[in-house]
Amino acid sequence: MRVIRSIGLLGLGFAGGFMAAAAAVKRAVPSRGDAESDEVALVAVFDGVDLKSRAAAFHGGSMLAWYGGVDADLRGARLAPGARLLVTALFGGVGIRVPPGWRVESNVRAIAGGVGVSGDDPEDPDAPLLVLDSYVLCGGVGVSRKPPEA
Repeated sequence: MRVIRSIGLLGLGFAGGFMAAAAAVKRAVPSRGDAESDEVALVAVFDGVDLKSRAAAFHGGSMLAWYGGVDADLRGARLAPGARLLVTALFGGVGIRVPPGWRVESNVRAIAGGVGVSGDDPEDPDAPLLVLDSYVLCGGVGVSRKPPEA
């Protein structure tokens, strides 16, 4: 019984420390970027962040969801060559919508979570390429290809 109690207290301490660290990050690291930004740094800690990009040359940036969620609609943006997004999900989720004409390359490191890219890449090797570098711990990253809304 003593071992079970010790493991339970260790788990509770770990979760509490992780939540305290997330609260500190929320105060220290604000989100940067808006609909016109070519580069974004979106941070969703204990809340949600929505982005509907209309960037003229989207270069990428970073997205962090820590006990929160990021919803990024990139269908209105034009992709710059070499575009790269660092996506991190810690007990949270990131949803990214891209137009069907974009290729998506996903480099994933996941523990108890995952990354899903729906639809097939276009066959055109010259199609715009978005590279996702993803780190996921007990969360998820989803990329969907949908035509832009009229």
